[in-house]
Amino acid sequence: MRSGSNRYLANLLRLCKDQKCKLYGKIVHGSIYRTGFFGDTYLCNRLLDLYCECGDKGYARKVFYEMPERDLYSWNAFLTFSCKVGDLREASEVFDAMPERDVVSWNNMISVLVRKRFEEEALVVYERMVSQGFSPSRFTLASVLSACSKLLDGVTGMRCHGIAVKVGLDDNTFVGNALLSMYAKCGLMVDNGVKVFECLSEANEVSFTAVINGLARENKVLEAVHMFRSMCEKGVRVDPVCLSNILSISAPREECEIYRNVLGKQIHSLMLRLGFEGDLHLNNSLLETYAKNGDMNSAEVIFAEMREVNVVSWNIMIAGFGQDYQSDKSIEYLKRMRESGFEPNEVTCTSVLGACFCSGDVETGSRLFSSMLNPSVTAWNALLSGYSKFEHYEEVINHFRVMQNQNLKPDRTTLSVILSSFAKLRYLEGGKQIHGVAIRTNVSRNSHIVSGLIAVYSECEKIQISEHIFDDCITELDIACWNSMIAGLSRNSLDTKALILFRRLLQTGVLFPNETSYATVLSSCSRLCSLLHGRQFHGQVVKSGYISDSFVETPLTDMYCKCGEIDSARQLFDTVLVKNIVLWNEMIHGYAHNGRGDEAVGLFKEMISWGEEPDRITFVSVLTACSHSGIVDTGLEILSSMQRDHGIEPELDHYICIVDCLGRAGRLEDAEALAEATPYRNSSVLWEILLSSCRVHGDVSLARRIAEKLITIDPQNSAAYVLLSNTYTSVRQWDEAAALQGLMNKNRVYKTPGHSWTIENSY
Repeated sequence: MRSGSNRYLANLLRLCKDQKCKLYGKIVHGSIYRTGFFGDTYLCNRLLDLYCECGDKGYARKVFYEMPERDLYSWNAFLTFSCKVGDLREASEVFDAMPERDVVSWNNMISVLVRKRFEEEALVVYERMVSQGFSPSRFTLASVLSACSKLLDGVTGMRCHGIAVKVGLDDNTFVGNALLSMYAKCGLMVDNGVKVFECLSEANEVSFTAVINGLARENKVLEAVHMFRSMCEKGVRVDPVCLSNILSISAPREECEIYRNVLGKQIHSLMLRLGFEGDLHLNNSLLETYAKNGDMNSAEVIFAEMREVNVVSWNIMIAGFGQDYQSDKSIEYLKRMRESGFEPNEVTCTSVLGACFCSGDVETGSRLFSSMLNPSVTAWNALLSGYSKFEHYEEVINHFRVMQNQNLKPDRTTLSVILSSFAKLRYLEGGKQIHGVAIRTNVSRNSHIVSGLIAVYSECEKIQISEHIFDDCITELDIACWNSMIAGLSRNSLDTKALILFRRLLQTGVLFPNETSYATVLSSCSRLCSLLHGRQFHGQVVKSGYISDSFVETPLTDMYCKCGEIDSARQLFDTVLVKNIVLWNEMIHGYAHNGRGDEAVGLFKEMISWGEEPDRITFVSVLTACSHSGIVDTGLEILSSMQRDHGIEPELDHYICIVDCLGRAGRLEDAEALAEATPYRNSSVLWEILLSSCRVHGDVSLARRIAEKLITIDPQNSAAYVLLSNTYTSVRQWDEAAALQGLMNKNRVYKTPGHSWTIENSY
């Protein structure tokens, strides 16, 4: 039995610990030494508790290591303290030296490893714990599940779930919330997390928030919104964090129109009703919601009413105006930000740069970048991406060289933008240099880099190298790389190989074609005139849900037109609710290509009646239709309406169509007069078209006159001699044709040899 003196000293130490009176505790500590009671383990444990509670690591260590005898409590107390102060090295030494351990010991070690981001080591310790027969507590499972969340280790997480069920902790709110968080992070909320939630006896705000986040991550937006409504209906406390999370939901395409504005406004109203309008983080989430939805007027109102703003708030506004193509407002907010005493950070400057380039204000963006003292790689990337967006590829390369001269190390984004520019410029040598940099910096297998390299080599007609890069990295590639390779094959007239590669994509079962994939293979079907495969892809487009995608509608229409299925093309065209100019042009061109000029003209007039403004390509298509179908007067009227009604100055292609139209109809003098009156009278193509018509109608006199013009414009152009010779032979003037051949030989004009090519139409 403990003596009265021991009990008195123990009570004093307990009182000092509760009051955190370390000074008095040290006095008691001295008394214990003087009276010879330091051999009492119980008293030493109270001393250890005192110093641990007061955070005095030096004295805690001294007491612990000088104790004559330590019991399990002593070991756990000092282990807990070492874990609490984050001394992982000492905690590990103490844990390894323990003569015996209990669940508390294991929990402490696992917890500190997770807190110090040694999640894999924490799981190893957990496995040792279970293998030694210890049953995990709710604290054990919470720590282990946290490690699984950070590692995205759903398999171990599910094993922990099984143990939780076995030991009866699956309906514990503490463990349940950890399970929900793990399933949400691992993308397993729909498959497993919802079942955990349904088994919880007392779901709280943490439980609901975890489920909402998990459903949103898996694009189950409707389910996430319903879960939030259920939370409100059940009277579960809604906090600002939960509201921020529901605001951050990113709706998929088909649900975006329904929820993106309405949901934000509903949450805004609820926020005001609950009195959270002063919460800075929530206000920033609300600002971001309105900004992303393009409602900058509402964002401005909220921003003006915010009691407190920070750099994040200003950045959201600046970026929002940029996305809304209002670079002037972005710059205005940047000035206001500085005037309010906030220092712009890298995100601010990048947002303003992006705003300028989004709005097409390249000059202001360049000037702003030049004013930056030490632009970061992110800022450089924004500049390079901006130039690339507006096809200023030479500027991209020039600025990249300046960046290199400043010894800034490009990242994957930089290299990706540069590769894109090299591909557009068909600059093979530059692509090879970037390829070398990517290999040296170990990013050559990054999907963005691989996609860029494939594009460069295929644009430069080095398709074998593209195929080698693709095959070498095939197991690590995303859909963008597959699309780049399919497009490269198509671009190099290897359309059959493009279709075969598309089939390989379908067979992977891992990646799925997107709108870009379908657009590319449909274009290949058009060039191959393969209606069979085109119909198959049409079916897959419908199944995949891309039938209403404007990126797919146009090549699908073009495929039917090129394959002669003009009525199927029109059927598809009529189902499109929102028709863009490209689709109208494609359908008009399809009618022209298939010799149905009246319908092409009818569709052209229908297009104008719908309020769609035609462009220069529209006029080329409809004038071609007039030419092929002999609708001369209508063609002349459409040509004259270009400048008069639509403000489009006719170009060479338009005049060629009408000269051809007049020539086909035998109105050769009118065609000659029009050709002379155009700004393109010195174009050889225009006169070649008319000379060809002379052969058809046997007008030798006009043919001679036009041939003389052609020879004057381009003496070495063999077309003038060949077409005039054909005109002579068409009216059986063999001597003149032979004399013309002699003149060609004398003037050393040689006819360009023809060639043919064959496509293997198999798939």
